[in-house]
Amino acid sequence: MHLRYSGVRVTDLERSLRFYTKVLGLREVSRGDLSQYGRGTWVLLRDPASRQQLELNWYPKGSQFNVPFVIGEGLDHIGFFLGAVSEAALNRVYQRLLRQGAGPTSVTPASTEGWVGYVTDPDGNWIEIFRGETAAEKRRAKAQAAGKKSPKKPQ
Repeated sequence: MHLRYSGVRVTDLERSLRFYTKVLGLREVSRGDLSQYGRGTWVLLRDPASRQQLELNWYPKGSQFNVPFVIGEGLDHIGFFLGAVSEAALNRVYQRLLRQGAGPTSVTPASTEGWVGYVTDPDGNWIEIFRGETAAEKRRAKAQAAGKKSPKKPQ
């Protein structure tokens, strides 16, 4: 068994498609309309780099699943890994997302010492952007750890 995708309920399918494809770079893989079964429209998106998938679900009026929308209902967050990039690169991506319509949250790169930031999509779902250590940061951490070892006493 393995995770195939995460599903997110959206209130405006076209707006959400624009956000996830244009702003976050996901690609549409497939879509379907299950309205005849009392459901709605789904669109499956995939990240070209990680191959992770996200399904957007929209339910029309009259669908048994079109219930009052509660921000974040049943969803914690969606994580986007930037790779081993610098703190400055994370900040640039974070600011670009805000300029392109993502909403701000209280968790910013500045509040996490440059490791992670969260924004919201048009429906208020939280999106995490995070980074891994660069090679220089790994070398610096290793050197600091080595420097903390107590020196041998002369005999």
